[in-house]
Amino acid sequence: MKWLGMLCAGAMLLTAPGAYAGCLERVRAAGVLRVGNGLLGAHPSLWQDAEGRYHGIDADLLAELTRRLDIPKSELIITEWSTIVPGLKAGRWDIVLSDVNISEERHLRGHVLFSTPYFMLYDYVIVLENSPIRRLEDLRGKTVGSVMGTNDSATAHRLVEQGYAQDVADFETFGDPFIALKNGQVAAVIVDQGTLHAQKEHFRNLRTVGAPLFYTPKPQWAQVQARAPYRLGSEGVVVPEHCPDLLAVIDTALDAMRQDGTIRTILKRYGVWEPQQDHLIVSQADSSHKE
Repeated sequence: MKWLGMLCAGAMLLTAPGAYAGCLERVRAAGVLRVGNGLLGAHPSLWQDAEGRYHGIDADLLAELTRRLDIPKSELIITEWSTIVPGLKAGRWDIVLSDVNISEERHLRGHVLFSTPYFMLYDYVIVLENSPIRRLEDLRGKTVGSVMGTNDSATAHRLVEQGYAQDVADFETFGDPFIALKNGQVAAVIVDQGTLHAQKEHFRNLRTVGAPLFYTPKPQWAQVQARAPYRLGSEGVVVPEHCPDLLAVIDTALDAMRQDGTIRTILKRYGVWEPQQDHLIVSQADSSHKE
């Protein structure tokens, strides 16, 4: 994702913070929570049925979040991915709920706030069912496919740097690497588990190799990221920097949803819950170990 340029463009739209005092009060007075989303049609995140009703993880999370925030209704505003943060800063929507990965770089350089995490993405090595590849070492000398500009691609290139694969073929869309896999152009695909779940609707004979591959920060951000209270790859709600009051109630609601099992229920509904999803928050012991 061309995230950094998107954030910088959005930063130019900021005005004086004092003009935005009481974001939660304003949203409740309006009676509607306006939500930017750039993922329409991306299963299992968000899609519409023939009657125009929204379905998916994002839709279910939003419905529950709106109820717990005591706001009468929410409105999903579908936009291009590149406009979700600039639109947030311009006031076109109140929050972004669109599978946005949390990182300290995005928080500090983008001048936005992130909620406590509700989901975590990580990558898998994916092969055809009849592939001879059974472990990472079997990728040596082979080409793997991924998607240009994504964290998945960064993981794939890291495997090459570590000597596990020969090179990476980066594609433009999330479906293209799987077509290449089917046609024998690549030996494996490196993408996240959400993408895998979506592509299984089109490619039935897929399996994963080994354990999940977790994201790693850019070297220049490694020290800062190591002190973060969440695991890299986690997703959160994005809130304007001048709206800590709105962030506070969102965090409270998400914490309650995690504690009472609501988030787990939603993720299981769409087939993407795995044990790692219960461990998105870094414990104090983990943080001390990092130091």
